[in-house]
Amino acid sequence: MQFLNTFNAELVIESPGRINLIGEHTDYNMGYVLPTAIEKKIIFEFQKNGSEKECNVYSKGFDVGFQLDLGNLSKSNIEWENYILGVLNEISKRTDKVEGFNCTIQSNLPAGSGLSSSAALECGLAFGLNELFQLGLSKMDMVQLSQTAEHTYAGTQCGIMDQFASVMSEAGQVILLDCRSLERKMIPIHLDPYKLILLNTKVSHNLATSEYNVRKQECEEGVATIKQYFPEIASLRDVSMDMLQHCEPYLSETVHRRCAFIIAENKRVLAVAEALESNDLSKVGTLLYEAHEGISSQYEVSCPESDFLVAIAKTDAKVLGARQTGGGFGGCTLNIVHEEAVTTFVEKATKEYKEKFDIDLEAFEVRPSTGTKVASLEVQ
Repeated sequence: MQFLNTFNAELVIESPGRINLIGEHTDYNMGYVLPTAIEKKIIFEFQKNGSEKECNVYSKGFDVGFQLDLGNLSKSNIEWENYILGVLNEISKRTDKVEGFNCTIQSNLPAGSGLSSSAALECGLAFGLNELFQLGLSKMDMVQLSQTAEHTYAGTQCGIMDQFASVMSEAGQVILLDCRSLERKMIPIHLDPYKLILLNTKVSHNLATSEYNVRKQECEEGVATIKQYFPEIASLRDVSMDMLQHCEPYLSETVHRRCAFIIAENKRVLAVAEALESNDLSKVGTLLYEAHEGISSQYEVSCPESDFLVAIAKTDAKVLGARQTGGGFGGCTLNIVHEEAVTTFVEKATKEYKEKFDIDLEAFEVRPSTGTKVASLEVQ
């Protein structure tokens, strides 16, 4: 794009991806989650361009960009553009201070890996524009407008976890987040001598958006039925297993399984948080395996590739636990592996995965990291 020939960045923003240690699909059911940002991130460079409304956005990794008019925002037929457009649309409802800007994007987050590159894109843009134009948005403003942008422009009815983790995370800690009250507790995570190893299935979760919305609808259907017998409940967060059992005759088998998973998963999140605080890593690992079984058999958002990798992990005594992480249908498995066994575990998984699926596995360590931040800023 033409503006890149003379692009001198005024502001650089780093916006991270995230992992969720446990608590899958509980966020839009007003439950608990346990996420943290990771070191893999999207880097934004911003520059005011002197125009009133003309903006240029360019992805270095994909060598593609687009131009937009702040006075005429509308959805695009190109998926990634809608994350940008949706954020700008939400910001426009809150302030008229944004003017023309140029922005480049460079990501080392594997696309479709379940590490929430979409939230990193949304939050990094919101954070950068807030800094560049002194919009006065709070961190929570940026979290909430980014979530709304994903609902309205990208079409995914996500909970708040991904955006919250991208902005609010702190290095060396996970966030115990109550997705109803938005109260949070930072929990230090001490894994030594274990490491968090992600295995990227390279299976893009392209079913995730449509099926994600289906799962949300199934949970809402469950709540509507259960509420007929227990009017006090507002979400699956409020439902006990006894309540679910009482209502089982009135629920479809599928909806019953979805509800059972969410109820159990909320309990697992709280149990993992407690285990981390008492440094019981074996308990954490056991709960991760239980969570994956639920993800696969009850919520049905796993895939054969993820199930295969978790099965490999179970055969290795040096792996405390593993599960698919992210929205589902591919992406990464999260593994807690003893530091002495990382190399042999990765080699074994890579070899057997290649033999089974003819896909080259990607493996990398992740560490709980800080949220979206200014990397460098030239004060004018």
